[in-house]
Amino acid sequence: MKIELNQKKSWKKGVLITLFVSLLSYAAYAVSSKSVKSVSADTLRFQTVKSGPIDIYATAYGEFISAKERLLTAPALGKVSEILVRPGTQVTPDTVILHLFNPKLNQEVSEAQGLLAQQKAQREAFKYEQQNERLNYQSSIADIEAEIEKALLELSVNQKLLNLGVASQIELQRAQLSVEQQNKRLKFEKEKYQQFIEMQSYQLTQRDITITQQISQVLLLEQQLEDMKVKAGITGSLQTLEIELGQSVQLGESLAKVGSDKELIARLRLPQHQADQIDINAPVIIDTQKGLIKAHISRIESLVTNGSILAEAIIDGELTSNSRPSLTVSAQVFIKHQKDALFIDQVSGLRPRSKQALFVQTNNSLLEQKEVTFGEISQGQLVIANGLNSGDKIVSSDTNKYVQFNQLSVIQ
Repeated sequence: MKIELNQKKSWKKGVLITLFVSLLSYAAYAVSSKSVKSVSADTLRFQTVKSGPIDIYATAYGEFISAKERLLTAPALGKVSEILVRPGTQVTPDTVILHLFNPKLNQEVSEAQGLLAQQKAQREAFKYEQQNERLNYQSSIADIEAEIEKALLELSVNQKLLNLGVASQIELQRAQLSVEQQNKRLKFEKEKYQQFIEMQSYQLTQRDITITQQISQVLLLEQQLEDMKVKAGITGSLQTLEIELGQSVQLGESLAKVGSDKELIARLRLPQHQADQIDINAPVIIDTQKGLIKAHISRIESLVTNGSILAEAIIDGELTSNSRPSLTVSAQVFIKHQKDALFIDQVSGLRPRSKQALFVQTNNSLLEQKEVTFGEISQGQLVIANGLNSGDKIVSSDTNKYVQFNQLSVIQ
């Protein structure tokens, strides 16, 4: 029994040794096969690393919005009696969007106009009354002047009679006194007349002020009534309508919004990692799918939302035929000019700001795998930060199935 057991163990030991040698041989073969792999040249595409100046642009996405927008609000309490224009319709400044109705406002306008007419009539009546008073003063002054002429005549006669010795001295003095008294009356009456003229002027001015205030009130109410015909105010299109027919609205309540169609700006979302490199007034090229439009950055916000920062660009060039508010666009935003850069054409599988293993041609028939660091992508050009030199040829086709090999042998 012991002899049989020892023989069984020896047999198992031989099997294990054979298995170990086989595994070791397979591992050696796998290692040797990983180093070099033969590949047909027809299955590979190559690119040559270029060097030279390049403009770095950031890719942004966004949409057009109206450069001019106008919020239409209710000028007074009212009810929507008629809607004439719906969102999307082209409008001019005088286009009536909707009508509001307020019977109380109509009554206030009528009452204000009536009061104004009454005040004007009262002013005219007052002018005639005062004209009669002026005529009375003028008549009184004329009577006194006539009395003065009469007294002067008596004085002259008494002077002559006194010279002839017919009249007495006392008659002459009495005539002189009468002339002086009448002159004093005339002076007093003229002063009263002048004061009356000044007082009448002040009274007329006061009435004119009251009428002017009432005219302003009438104009205000009439304008408020006219504003019940809610107009667009600018050229563009009706973008939103926030009320319905028959709805009651309060003073200042939002009714609609109108935006310009031909005057647009671009609202862009800049990548967060590039936004701090972009300056105000940086050039922008906007792509509307129907052409390119030149613009420049006018505003950059500081708030980060979902990895992007909002910016606005003012349009410098002519708009394309499809340009309109809310049109989705893409844009290239200038960051900087790099005088001496290494770059290649961007192709599928090569990612900006990443490290990737690429096969680089070392001679006509051998490719060697190297680690390459990519920088930014700009207008289809992928900047190389590290790992390659100018003139290097890289394999730009998909080589994922060869990543386990350090080298590839190219078969022509």
